[in-house]
Amino acid sequence: MGNYPETGNNFYLQNLRKKMVTDPIADFLTRIRNAQMARHRIVEIPASKVKKRITEILYDKGYILKYKFEDDNKQGLIKIALKYDANSKEPAIKSLERVSRPGLRQYAKPSEIRRVQNGLGIAVVSTSKGVMTDKEARNQNVGGEVMCYIY
Repeated sequence: MGNYPETGNNFYLQNLRKKMVTDPIADFLTRIRNAQMARHRIVEIPASKVKKRITEILYDKGYILKYKFEDDNKQGLIKIALKYDANSKEPAIKSLERVSRPGLRQYAKPSEIRRVQNGLGIAVVSTSKGVMTDKEARNQNVGGEVMCYIY
């Protein structure tokens, strides 16, 4: 007998609720993208240090209204209030694109980090000095893993 719902085994139902994520950054970006497409005002995302830093960058660059880090005695939670244009109701974030992924990491020197939308967007780079934007990485002359493009 396998662990199937028709057998009455509760093991299947317990594991159905647990979601294993192999790429947490891609999951973070996808949750924001899906919430914007559904026109949600707030999105909740499981927290990590990298996700918190990306959230701070999004706020500093004006892509989100506000954010809140909550501690739930486990992993923690990030609540993000999404930003929309007052007139057209279009999201402030036009595109979230994952660049480096677990199967194919993308690293770049400071001079090789490409400008996103000719400087109108940002690239989030994980460097030895922390997670920062592409402009900050160029100014500090540090390269690293190009995590995502946002515009």
